[in-house]
Parts: sequence; structure tokens; C-alpha cells
Amino acid sequence: MLKSLIDKLQTAVIVVWTIVATTTIGITVILCSFFSRTGNFPHLLARLWANSILWVSRVKITVVGAERLDQKRSYIYMANHQSNADIPLLLGRLPVQFRWLAKAELFRIPIFGRAMRGVGYISIDRSNRKSAFESLTRAARTIRDGTSVLIFPEGTRSPDGNLLPFKKGGFVLAVDSGVPIVPIVIRGTRDIVPKGHFMIRPTPVRMEILDPLETADYTRKTKDALLQRVRTILTEHLENGPQES
Repeated sequence: MLKSLIDKLQTAVIVVWTIVATTTIGITVILCSFFSRTGNFPHLLARLWANSILWVSRVKITVVGAERLDQKRSYIYMANHQSNADIPLLLGRLPVQFRWLAKAELFRIPIFGRAMRGVGYISIDRSNRKSAFESLTRAARTIRDGTSVLIFPEGTRSPDGNLLPFKKGGFVLAVDSGVPIVPIVIRGTRDIVPKGHFMIRPTPVRMEILDPLETADYTRKTKDALLQRVRTILTEHLENGPQES
């Protein structure tokens, strides 16, 4: 009884703070986006937003593998997707500049969506094949110009923690841009707020940044092999348990 009450109070505090932080920092990001050509400073503000939510949620976070990244290169980051908590985790603790490649629905959220556009995140409308293709073309050009992007290849949250089928768009983007893919394994966020649940519980989470995977030898005709290779890497790491850096 007492634990249930504590969980409800904690959830209420997190929700209220998330609304306040999203409103205040979101508006600031929107304003800054009019003056930032690169989107780098608005991204730092977005990182502040994410870390404030992680802090108020009292989530203990472990990140391994950051030393595998070359700060001078652009990458396509691909992470498994278990929970809404994945977004602040990646924004707050992935120690690089990146832009989201995300489904169009997120860009329709008031303030949050406008802030995402202001930072330079890329919307993909899966209901429209032409729009999706045009978005991928723009994204490939952006990446070749030196900007990294982050993708959830499953496209949505897994209800049970097991990998869902991968969408092919991210792999088209990878072969078109020719930059390495960095697989990222996220553990524990599903226990914070499972899909379809409202209650938020602070549990330890872990983010493992794996070795970059070169894509230069792949083409659109062989993108399925690239997809399967990334899926195999993520599956093996999820099944084998936490790995040290």
C-alpha cells in the first residue's frame, strides 16, 4: 500500500517536471534555433532537458564504450527500443552531437515537436512512400555533410524487450551515405516505464556503445544483409548479457 502510494507520488513529480522542463527548455530551444545554423547549441539544451528528467527520475545509469567513437566522424547510431525512457537516456548520455531520425508523429507534439524541428531532427512519414524517400534523401545528404543521426530500427517500442522486425529505411540511409553504423544496446529502460503502462519506477539502466560497423561495401541491393548483420549483433549482445568496455 505504502509502496504503491510512493510510486504514484514519484510518477506525479516526474510527469509534472517533464511538462515544466519540456515547456521551458522547449521554448528556449525554439528561440535559439532561429539563431543557430548548426543546431549544436539547441542540441545541448535538449541534452539538459533529458538529463534533468533522468535526474528527477533517480535513474542510475551506466554507459560503456564511448571511447569507441571518433568525434571527428559522422555515424548512424542504431539502438534497440524498449521504452519512452530511451529518448532522454540517449539524448542525455550519448556524448556526441547527433540528430534524430524519427517518425512524423513525434513532430506533432506541441512545443516538443517544434523544438525537434528547430534542432534539425528529421521527420519520416511512413504512411507516404514519396515523403519517406524524400526524407531519407535529405538525411543522407545531411550525414555526408558531417552530421550524425540516431535511429530506432524497430520503429517502435518492443512490448517484451525482444527485438521487433527492423524497418529498412535506416539501412537505405546507411548505404546511401556510406558512413558507419554504431549499434547501441539499451538495458533496463523497459522496467522504468513499460509500453502501455503509466507508472514510472527508477531502475538501473545500462547503455553499451558497440564497435562501429563500416557500410561502404554495401549497396541498396545488399542492404538486407547489412540489416541482418546489425540485428544479429544487437540480438547476441542482448542475449549474452552486459558487456564490459
